Amino acid sequence: MRNLKLLHSLHCSGWQGLGKPQCLTVRTDTGTLLVGSDLGITELDPHTEQVVREVSLAEEAFLPGDGTGCIVGIEELSDQESVCVATASGDVILYNFNSNQLECVGSVDSGLTGMSWSPDQELVVLTTGQKTIIMMTKDFDPITEVGIHQDDFGEGKFITVGWGKKETQFHGTEGKQAARCKPAEIQPAFPWDDQRSRVTWRGDGQLFAISAICPVTGSRKLRIWNRECVLQSTSESVNGLEQALCWKPSGNLIASTQRKLNKHNVVFFEQNGLLHGEFSLPFDKDQVKVNEMLWNSDSTVLAVWLEDLRSMNEEIKDAHQNTYVQLWTMGNYHWYLKQSLHFGYDEAERIVSLMWDPESPYRLHVLCGGWHYLSFNWHWTTDRSMGDDSSDSANVAVIDGDKVLVTPFRQTVVPPPMCAYQFQLPCAVNQVMFSSDPQRSNDVAVLTTDNRISVYQAGDGVNQDPTVKVGAVGGSGSKISITIPKLVKTYRIKFEEGVSEPLNPLKLRMITWVKESTFLALCQGPKTSQSVICQLVTSPEESQEGEIQIRSPVTVDGHLTNLCHNQKTRTVALQLSSGQILRYFWGTDSSEACVKPWKSAAGCLIQFPQPCVETAVCTVDGEEMVLGLTERSRFFINDLEIASNVTSFAVCDEFLLFTTHSHTCRCLNLRTTSLKALSQLSSSSSQPNDETVRRVERGSRIVTVVSQDTKLLLQMPRGNLEVIHHRALVLAQVRRYLDRLKYKEAFECMRKLRINLNLIHDHNPKVFLANLENFVKQINSINYINLFLTELKEEDVTKTMYPYLPSTSPAPEIGIKVNLVCDALRTTMERINPHKYSLPILTCHVRKHPPELETALQKVHELRVDPPSDPEAVSAEEALKYLLFLVDVNELYDYAVGTYDFDLVMMVAEKSQKDPKEYLPFLNNLKKMETNYQRYTIDKYLKRYKKALSHLSKCGPQHFTELLNLVKDQQMYSDALKLFPVSSLEYKDISVAYGEYLSEKQHHEQAGLIFARCGECEKALGAFLLCHSWQQAFCMIAQLHYTDDKVVSMARTIAGKLMEQRRYSEAALVLEQYAKDYEEAITSLLEGAAWEESLRLIYKYNRTDILETNLKPSILEAHSNHMAFLDTQKTLFMRHKSRLSVVREIKEKEQDGFLDEEVADGPDSDLYSEASSLRSASGMSSKYSHSNSRISARSSKNRRKAERKRHSLKEGSPLEDVALLEALREIICTLDKLTGEVHRLLKVLVLFGYDVQALELQQSLEDALQLVEKSIPDIWQANPKMASTCPVLGPDSTVNSITASLQQPRNGGIPQQDEIFVAPKLSKNVQWKLNIL
Repeated sequence: MRNLKLLHSLHCSGWQGLGKPQCLTVRTDTGTLLVGSDLGITELDPHTEQVVREVSLAEEAFLPGDGTGCIVGIEELSDQESVCVATASGDVILYNFNSNQLECVGSVDSGLTGMSWSPDQELVVLTTGQKTIIMMTKDFDPITEVGIHQDDFGEGKFITVGWGKKETQFHGTEGKQAARCKPAEIQPAFPWDDQRSRVTWRGDGQLFAISAICPVTGSRKLRIWNRECVLQSTSESVNGLEQALCWKPSGNLIASTQRKLNKHNVVFFEQNGLLHGEFSLPFDKDQVKVNEMLWNSDSTVLAVWLEDLRSMNEEIKDAHQNTYVQLWTMGNYHWYLKQSLHFGYDEAERIVSLMWDPESPYRLHVLCGGWHYLSFNWHWTTDRSMGDDSSDSANVAVIDGDKVLVTPFRQTVVPPPMCAYQFQLPCAVNQVMFSSDPQRSNDVAVLTTDNRISVYQAGDGVNQDPTVKVGAVGGSGSKISITIPKLVKTYRIKFEEGVSEPLNPLKLRMITWVKESTFLALCQGPKTSQSVICQLVTSPEESQEGEIQIRSPVTVDGHLTNLCHNQKTRTVALQLSSGQILRYFWGTDSSEACVKPWKSAAGCLIQFPQPCVETAVCTVDGEEMVLGLTERSRFFINDLEIASNVTSFAVCDEFLLFTTHSHTCRCLNLRTTSLKALSQLSSSSSQPNDETVRRVERGSRIVTVVSQDTKLLLQMPRGNLEVIHHRALVLAQVRRYLDRLKYKEAFECMRKLRINLNLIHDHNPKVFLANLENFVKQINSINYINLFLTELKEEDVTKTMYPYLPSTSPAPEIGIKVNLVCDALRTTMERINPHKYSLPILTCHVRKHPPELETALQKVHELRVDPPSDPEAVSAEEALKYLLFLVDVNELYDYAVGTYDFDLVMMVAEKSQKDPKEYLPFLNNLKKMETNYQRYTIDKYLKRYKKALSHLSKCGPQHFTELLNLVKDQQMYSDALKLFPVSSLEYKDISVAYGEYLSEKQHHEQAGLIFARCGECEKALGAFLLCHSWQQAFCMIAQLHYTDDKVVSMARTIAGKLMEQRRYSEAALVLEQYAKDYEEAITSLLEGAAWEESLRLIYKYNRTDILETNLKPSILEAHSNHMAFLDTQKTLFMRHKSRLSVVREIKEKEQDGFLDEEVADGPDSDLYSEASSLRSASGMSSKYSHSNSRISARSSKNRRKAERKRHSLKEGSPLEDVALLEALREIICTLDKLTGEVHRLLKVLVLFGYDVQALELQQSLEDALQLVEKSIPDIWQANPKMASTCPVLGPDSTVNSITASLQQPRNGGIPQQDEIFVAPKLSKNVQWKLNIL
């Protein structure tokens, strides 16, 4: 649904070259034109209108000097800095721009009829007068020469598989008579055919096609050849085939023309020579002939060059024909005539050459007979109405020849090429303009090729205009009512005096309807380097055809390529070809219209970094700014680049919408989005619930946005339409409804577009709760209210699903929202009409947390007992049926049973699917029971064991056994103990059972406490002995009054168990105080290295003999052990430190020099810093890491085992450096903890005169600690930890590397203990050394 917009046109006529122009090519490096004429070559600069150079071929005798010469082909060879020219006389001439030398590189005696270079300019094909093809390289070395007309079909000849003769085949609607009909005779070529062979190449240069006159039939036939000049296929015989030929660069179709009995068609051939599609030209039979057809470089536009066959005035024999250029495009399998350019009747205006620019796909070059040159720069645009209120119909207009197809997307969506209605104009249309007046945004103005503007005004929906035809919808039988415009008046543009028919077609461009009677337009200035912006003012005359006067022209230096208008502020922005932005100032009574540079609020000049093909003016951050989109998908706001992958954009209301190459559509609110936030769009990633981003189909482009609505129209590459409701537009519309308290409209919109209904409350909780009555009355639907209630949840959707600006009203506390809304809404409905809204009231009870099912059931029961007389009320059966819909029947039945109301139970059971044989015996049995036992049975059935226990405790001692079993089964000991007095027998029995339960669970200490509390001292003693709580055990022994011998025996047993647990001091205390064995107590203390305590007992009990027999040998043995241990630790520390340095050096070399190929390929090779060299799963360890990934889901024991295996100190192991760090850290921590033990030993050694041994031990430990302290900075270097714990991502990653990285543990395969990679700290504050040594 796009049209071709003329961005810029250039008309040059102030020069004169050699002879009469015949052909044209463009120098891509300089932008100049190379024109071949009957006398030579002329190079022209269109920007300065100067002749750069003239090369006379007549002087060199390559062309005759009388003007009868003809150049059949011209090609600029950029890599050779030359131009190649082929003449009809048979010469191939090469002209070098640097040396200015002419060289004849070849000559054909029979003459040449054409020359065509391959797209890569590696090959050239020449067609000769003898109907042959000569193929040469770019150095003009002959490859082959073959005849054009071949008897063979070619290498792609169809194969017959023997399915019968043609006479027996199915002939469709033609019937069997088609088999008997003789094939029509092929007519020879038309008299106006120039009889020349046409050559066209496929875009990739692998194939070329030739259209030539068949010598047998005299008609044209198409043949396809490959790059080696081998015939591939021959077209079927096509009657009326004409000379024009062009292969679509994308390679799928070859275009030509065919004249039929009653129409003139453009036809397409496939590569195999078969016809494939066609469309008709809008001319009568034998009215025009097609000279050439040309595809632009991206295969989107087909240019058709036509010429009248007969003169407009047949009495004048020498009258010249009119020439046309038509631009056709295809969308949704329909061919549209987008532009039609008419070039007068004068010989000087007659087209002699036409070509598309090889680099700019939408630039068309036209050369006329009088050395007039024109260039047209086109681009795609969507012509849509731009109203900002609901009166705008969101019209989109599509040009199709002399018709304008219009669809109002607010009322209906009609897929192209259909439309809602169409305007029939007297001639082809060039441009469509919608009014910028917000009140008349549906009015349309149409510019036609005869320089007339037809104005259509939106009417009352009654179509009385014969030029307006209703299309797919909107007719008398349609249910959709649309407003159809009617033709109000046609205006003729009045150009300057003496120029009635300007030579330049589309002299005025970018026409914009800015006011009711005023248009703005651009045109070329007095010089080619200037542009003019002027006002087109309609005349107030009442005649049938009015005039448009050109007023207030403003000349601007430079080429104006865009004009955009803001309908709200009336601001007009202009863009120069350099990207600079200008502002147009309207004229007043005291000043004339003028143009000044656009400045930002800071006073800076605004210029796009690149010129844009689409522009718009809107307000961002409170400042009016210009938006622009380049051909390369770069999107700018002022001079700031917002994104570099934008395919289309639109501004509607306060929203900016744009689609991207990543198949997303963004919708941004310009009122709430700052320019800084817009500038960070490309770098920031979208959030999971980001309402501004939506995925769309590949290649989608914006057609239009329906203002004050939620519809966004997208068009796919094929041409079909898709309507989406962008989440940002939907939420904005819903928020508008909610702010205006239009709850019904908001609810219907949210329900239709699946927006969570919690937003009704969460948008503004305070306002919603204050307007609940309004909400209920507007919705006025029980089903809708129930739907709202069932969707309620505690989540605040304005912070999770639909984040937006912070709400001004405080939200309710977490966990009470549903209850608050349900209570408030229930109260409101009960006040309005409790009988009408009985079902929503039940829903309020059910939706609360916890559900008030008992209350709901009670209300249903009340309806059954006392049915209301209100006609809007529901019956108890309906209410119960609805309640069963909300709640599972079994759950509701259980709740009914839990009320202990058997009438209610029966009511629910009757409506359920339960079998009466199941519940009737159960209920009858319950009715026979005592009340407390009945309720106990019900609670136990419902698994409400706490209530059941309470009821059962009231049933008397005869049921205590059952109660005790219940307590044991459900482990409800604490609850049971609260139900009985402490002094009761039941309390003691429950306590004993509780203690036994705790003992089974290995909670012996707690079991002992329970036993002790209830007086079971023997069981308490056993429990305390099992948990080694010797203090409590001796308390129980005292209460049990054991004999002294038994106490001593128990004390020795307890001391032995304490010594097994290395609790030597506690064992010594037990032996001393309870067993009275002082020697064993001292021995226990010596074994535990408690030197000072052992000395105290020795002197307390006067056992100095133990000093020589036990103490001194023990301290000397401890000294010897410590010395040996310190030597071992120092040796091991030095060995690990040296090995760590070697391992790090090896890995640094591998990383710096890439010595190991697997290092760069490992999945985690970039997870660690260079300093630490921690490459846990990279390079040589990748195989090991992958094998361990299989055990990640096994038991924790296996995982710990795997970790131990990976931290191996074996040389060459994958994680050897990690294992060395771990070992070194363990040694340091061990030495640091040793200071306290050594300090105690040193004091005893000095006390008994072992100064030498004490000094030796102190010096050895001090040396070890100093060694460790100096080595810590070398071992734990800066940033030793890994650089990242995330999976390896980025452009250099592969699927295997990312998968392997994800299979590693969360921290990349290194140990879970991060402290390994942090240097340990020594306890320097501990004073362990003795100064007396």
